[in-house]
Formats: sequence, C-alpha cells, structure tokens
Amino acid sequence: MNSKVTENPKFKIQNLKFNDAGLIPAIVQDATSRQVLMMAWMNQESVRLTLERGETWFWSRSRQELWHKGATSGNTQKVRELFYDCDGDTLLVTVDAAGPACHTGEVSCFFRKLEA
Repeated sequence: MNSKVTENPKFKIQNLKFNDAGLIPAIVQDATSRQVLMMAWMNQESVRLTLERGETWFWSRSRQELWHKGATSGNTQKVRELFYDCDGDTLLVTVDAAGPACHTGEVSCFFRKLEA
C-alpha cells in the first residue's frame, strides 16, 4: 500500500482529531473511477488495522465492534492510499473494490438523489 499517512514520518494516528466517541469519518473512493463508494466511521484501531493489513476496517456504531469490509460478502476494499484532510478530522481512503460497497448490492451507497 502506498499510504500518504505512513510516508510522513512525523504523522501519528493519535494526531487525528477523533470525535468525543473516539471516531473519525472516512470517505471511501474508488481509486480508478473516483466514484465515492461509501462513508463509514473509524477509530484508532480500525485506522491501524487498515494501514497494517491494506484493506479497509471500520467501527460499527450499531454493533459496537470492528468490522472488516467484505469479510462476509467478499466485497473487500484494497487500500491504495489513505489521506487526512487539512483539519485532521476526516479521512479519504482510495481503494480497489472487489465488489459493491453498499449492502443493497449497489456499487456506491450514494445511489439515491435528494430532490427539492
């Protein structure tokens, strides 16, 4: 994995700005098409696992546990790069997806358009 986070020798996961629940939003984007696939929450452990293992890991707020994307569906996400924004409070993860990101079977979780 070619991670911009790990290329900066002064950067530490602890420097990210996690919210009061210890979470940070992570936007997942297809590395080739640039389509936004999903948004999920990460904690320090899921960020560490993502960097170490090269596939996305998240924190499930409903189940209160770590989850490896695609562990049951096979729709894993191989991480190409992991970026943090200028404020350090949001992550962008570019991936090569092995299948749909959405549990509905849609490629992206953002398939419905909000109308006025």
